[in-house]
Amino acid sequence: MLPENIADEAERLTRRARDASDADEAESARRQRDEVLARHGYIARERTADTTLVLYPSEWVTDGRVRIEQIETTDSAIERPLEAPGNADWEMVEAHNRTIVERVTEQHGDIHGKNAAAFADFMGNHYLKPIEEATETMCKEFLREYYPRNVWPSKKQRTIVEQSVELTLDIARE
Repeated sequence: MLPENIADEAERLTRRARDASDADEAESARRQRDEVLARHGYIARERTADTTLVLYPSEWVTDGRVRIEQIETTDSAIERPLEAPGNADWEMVEAHNRTIVERVTEQHGDIHGKNAAAFADFMGNHYLKPIEEATETMCKEFLREYYPRNVWPSKKQRTIVEQSVELTLDIARE
């Protein structure tokens, strides 16, 4: 499995390449990224359809193509959304998402409210989007990556976080 800090570095270099002011700078950042990944037996692909960085073991590639039919499990693959945050004003998004957190807390209690607050932080700080615009991919990223690394939840919070996200989305989409 690719270490998290290497995936983070690959994402950083990919973003640097995408934001580069000229082709040489972009190529240099991508070459650096590819070298870092190669040391760990991984390669990168930038999926343009949904602006996602996909990192997968180089052993999956034959003749420059990923051979999906030869892969038993995709657990080794890593996807990182590269979607730029929305054009919304952070303070407006923050106020909107905090209103939803308050409603979750009022209707479902403090524990769900704490999880809703963590989800609101994730949506506002990582995507600059209102909670109700969370996609399935964003929810998975929150549950699998953000929550375990960035939230210091109680045992009770951890056991109900998926339900908390569902309740939060239900209230946000009312």
